[in-house]
Amino acid sequence: MSGRKASTGMERRDFLKFSIAASGGLMIGFQFPGIGKLAFAQQASANTFMPNAFVRIGTDERVTVIVNHSEMGQGVYTSLPMLLAEELDADWTKVGFEPAPVDPKYNHPVFGMQMTGGSSSVWSGMEQFRQAGAAARAMLIAAAAQQWKTNATACRTESGAVFNGSRKLTYGQLVGAAARLTPPANVQLKDPKTFKLIGKPIKRLDTPEKLNGKAVFGIDVKLPGMLTAVVVRAPIFGAKMKSFDDSRALSMAGVRKIAAIPSGVAVIADSFWQAKMARDVIRVDWDEGSMQTFSTSQMMQQFREQAKSPGTSVRNDGDAAGALAKAAKKIEAVYEVPYLSHLMMEPLNCAVDLRQDTCEIWTGTQFQTVDRANAAKAAGLPNEKVQIHTTFLGGGFGRRANPQSDFVVEAIHVAKAAGAPVKVIWTREDDMAGGWYRPAFLHAIEGGLDASGNAVSWRSRLVGQSIMAGTLFAAMMMKGKDYDPSSVEGVDDLPYAIPNLAVESHQADVGIPVQWWRSVGHSHTAFATECFVDELAGLAEKDPYQFRRQLLGKQPRHLGVLDLVAKKAEWDKPAPKGIGRGIAVHFSFGSYSAQVAEVSVTDGNVRVHRMVCAIDCGQYVNPGIIAAQTEGGAIFGASAALFQELTFASGRLQQTNFNTFPVMRMNECPEIETYIVENNEKSGGIGEPGVPCAAPAIANAVFAVTGKRIRRLPIRLTEAV
Repeated sequence: MSGRKASTGMERRDFLKFSIAASGGLMIGFQFPGIGKLAFAQQASANTFMPNAFVRIGTDERVTVIVNHSEMGQGVYTSLPMLLAEELDADWTKVGFEPAPVDPKYNHPVFGMQMTGGSSSVWSGMEQFRQAGAAARAMLIAAAAQQWKTNATACRTESGAVFNGSRKLTYGQLVGAAARLTPPANVQLKDPKTFKLIGKPIKRLDTPEKLNGKAVFGIDVKLPGMLTAVVVRAPIFGAKMKSFDDSRALSMAGVRKIAAIPSGVAVIADSFWQAKMARDVIRVDWDEGSMQTFSTSQMMQQFREQAKSPGTSVRNDGDAAGALAKAAKKIEAVYEVPYLSHLMMEPLNCAVDLRQDTCEIWTGTQFQTVDRANAAKAAGLPNEKVQIHTTFLGGGFGRRANPQSDFVVEAIHVAKAAGAPVKVIWTREDDMAGGWYRPAFLHAIEGGLDASGNAVSWRSRLVGQSIMAGTLFAAMMMKGKDYDPSSVEGVDDLPYAIPNLAVESHQADVGIPVQWWRSVGHSHTAFATECFVDELAGLAEKDPYQFRRQLLGKQPRHLGVLDLVAKKAEWDKPAPKGIGRGIAVHFSFGSYSAQVAEVSVTDGNVRVHRMVCAIDCGQYVNPGIIAAQTEGGAIFGASAALFQELTFASGRLQQTNFNTFPVMRMNECPEIETYIVENNEKSGGIGEPGVPCAAPAIANAVFAVTGKRIRRLPIRLTEAV
């Protein structure tokens, strides 16, 4: 965690002046393609050279890369510094990182706000960080050339130093001179053939401090005089508090204050355990509202009824209904997926120091710009008076990118009541019951084959909640559409060459708060579509892999990962006795992925023994991180496929901890192999594409070994058909 104090939301020149005052260095504010171009310089001190907002070089030779994306395990504190260090020709052993303050300079080049999500950090930062490094390198070369009274073209750089023949000046020695130079208007980026860092399996920069305990996550934050709080929240979504009895709790050791806040009752104490114990004896009388009769079983029945009628047209190629009526063979299937929790290792938490005219926040967030704006509104302060210190995140998966900033705004209200620095901690049960889940969805699909077994018709009809409606993204993502694109992504662009293809969407109105979950809409569309492709292959009496190949003739990158995964899994050889193999392929977040799962079934229990993964994410930065994210995504998806489901009865959540919402344990994890396609295509995402194929690959493998189709998650053989 950075201890640097930095006001946010400043104008560009104010930010420049602040940076110089705070660091004694030089800040050149320049922006990149999609944002505009601006470059100007100020006099620097002799100790620090900041050629732009993303890098600081000291006389001690340390190169600090300021990273504008949150580190939640996906590796941005290594991959983004690699991009900059590559163009800088830095000595990697001298490179470190620092989380960026909240400031427009650090906005996402595409989304126009400071955030981390959509598997976009690396591809969106590719140009940004490479140009930042190249500009710094050019200035250092120019500084050395001036000192040597030679032409800059006669100089070269390597491992943190500039060379001219036998002469050498380190970057640290050039700090003062480089800071006095005007930044270049244009910079030449390296030819990928000359890369020394990009594309190599470089060890992660954040690993040492995570191993030795120095890494600071939000839950680790300690402030002078800080209190700890937990909150009694409504047991049913939409319930309102009528009254509460805190008489017993007030007399308990360590309890400082108990106060009503908009989200419930805050218990503020000297320690977490004291606050937790006091909360357990508070009695709250709730007006349970209209959701008190809600049940997921009734909801899914309503979804089934909705799916019987036409929905909003999303895609309509040819005449799906007419082709189906004439088809030689027909099949229809209904697939269901449940609500899912993000289940981060580190539950939600937020520390706040609220003063009369300033507010500082320490938390693991994916949504800095949104959180600061919402926190400022709750605190009654201007945006620029609110600072957010981004800590390490113990997992995010979208939950810490909440459009309402629920856990941050709640902490502001607690801080108002506390009158002192306070950290609000959510228990595991609080975290799971707090909503903002992956929405439940139903897919009703019909398909038809001609007499030769060729797919001639497909119609998908989806029913589920929108995650964009009512958010700041709705205007951008749903512009001109009366459906939520994130609900149908992965089926609206189905790559299979089926001449008559229709996709329809029903947007359900349900009072359960939902939002993005790792791989978003692809988390359910891949399951339904890839299972249905397998069912069509079975109807055609064709091999599932070969059936897909025939339908992907004009999709070379889909075919590339499909062929690679089939080869590595030895699809052409019989599976071991008692083992079923399943295959799936999918495109998401700019990347192509395919997986083969090998499973066995004993007494109705599914065991995944092996998962083979192929990924084509275009030009990549660190293959070690890609393998880790692909494998982590496969485990994430497999856990959901095998074990996870959130259900409601009488408005109340039925699963509240790991005992009722399990995660795959180490002894249950399969062997996972990851193979990366080599090419120089545009970079795609990697944090999420490992998830979508896991469930259909496993489900299709279950069919291969049992002859039973899986149409509902989590997998239960008693519900198979």
